[in-house]
Amino acid sequence: MKTLGIFLFGLTLWARTPVKPTPNLTIPPSFQNLQASQGAAVSEKWWMEFGDPLLNELMEKTAAANIDVKRAAARVAEARAQEKSGKSALLPNLDLNFAASQVRGGVNQGVVRASSGSSFISGFETGVVSTGLQSRWEADVFGGLRREYAATKADAVAALNAREDVIRMARADVARNYVEMRGYEDQLLVVREQARAERDLLELLRDRTQAGLASQLDVERQQSQVSNSEARIPDLDALRLQAAYRIAVLLGDPPTALTPRLNDQSTGLKRPAIPESIPSDLLRRRPDLRRADEEINAAFARAGAAHAELYPKFSFTGQSGRQGVNLAGLAFGAGNFFSVGPTVSLPIFEGGRIRARIAARQAQLDEAVHAYEGDVLAAFEETENALVARDRSEQRERSLDQAVKSASESVELARELYIRGLGDFLSVLDAQREVFRAQQDLAAARTAVLRSSVSLYRSLGL
Repeated sequence: MKTLGIFLFGLTLWARTPVKPTPNLTIPPSFQNLQASQGAAVSEKWWMEFGDPLLNELMEKTAAANIDVKRAAARVAEARAQEKSGKSALLPNLDLNFAASQVRGGVNQGVVRASSGSSFISGFETGVVSTGLQSRWEADVFGGLRREYAATKADAVAALNAREDVIRMARADVARNYVEMRGYEDQLLVVREQARAERDLLELLRDRTQAGLASQLDVERQQSQVSNSEARIPDLDALRLQAAYRIAVLLGDPPTALTPRLNDQSTGLKRPAIPESIPSDLLRRRPDLRRADEEINAAFARAGAAHAELYPKFSFTGQSGRQGVNLAGLAFGAGNFFSVGPTVSLPIFEGGRIRARIAARQAQLDEAVHAYEGDVLAAFEETENALVARDRSEQRERSLDQAVKSASESVELARELYIRGLGDFLSVLDAQREVFRAQQDLAAARTAVLRSSVSLYRSLGL
């Protein structure tokens, strides 16, 4: 026993198990673009902050209807089945078997029948029928099976987090497309109002031309302006419909299935407050980071299982049954048999196979660690990008709001001067173009603020 203990201790030193690596990360204490005064608590149902009942309904449906989510759910079921399979390896195996054979010139399980009048070596045939139970159990002394089971458990948790990440991304896509669709509607309202106002001015110019107060050149210029404004309407309407089609597909429906409902005008999307979060919250909230962490656990467990291949394997086998020269002999014969005992196996020469597998598993572990590091950095980058996009969009919106007010006043002044004969019509056109351009830019900026809010919620793992 002392010799065996020294031998096993030597094996332990020779087959060193891997040490779980620690990701090399520097977590910033706070987000640079998040001001303390901006922070606001928000629930997991962040889409309710936009105040749109139809959006709420669509977002609630996403987790159950999205095709990618269903695929992720199937992968969760697969991973859980693999986990159960891994657990079964720790338990004894018991098999029921039946065999029938014809034996010539030998002995099978102790059944011998020599032909009459012939010597033992002259040859004979014996029919052998046997049935019984056979069992095997490996004593997982060095933890190889337990580590494989731990890997499958980590895979199952990773698959569950991957499903949560797919839901997160799907909801963000639905919300982003919904915001953009409503934004195109706002721009369409601006362009249609622009075209209506320009047509009214065109009629005024025609009346003034007939009265000799304006030239045909002014009429043609205004007609060109009307046509240009009306030409923008089909493009914006196409973008609106494309966003609506995308929402339907994200919800597992044909592209045009939701168009009638989405055509209903929104009551107006509210601007949600910027949610508060600190870096440690980000690491706990984001399911993709939790998935990457579980992938490290799975890779570490598999690396340990690969190292366990260097150790001896201890197993216990046993079998018991009956045999005879025919089926009747199974019931009435005396051919009982059984065997039981331990088995020890130790790899002596594998041509480097085990060491190569260990190196491969270690490389996979290193890859999983670096993937986690990259995912964390990407998560912080995504959050900072969303914060700065929200902040700059709000700044642009404020500037454009002031630009619209100033441009509207300049249009009124230019029109009044033109009617009084104190200004030319080209000044009216320039002022008019400026105000409508500013109004469209303002509508786009408001959409950008809402879109950046969706990106921020997504980056925070909500």
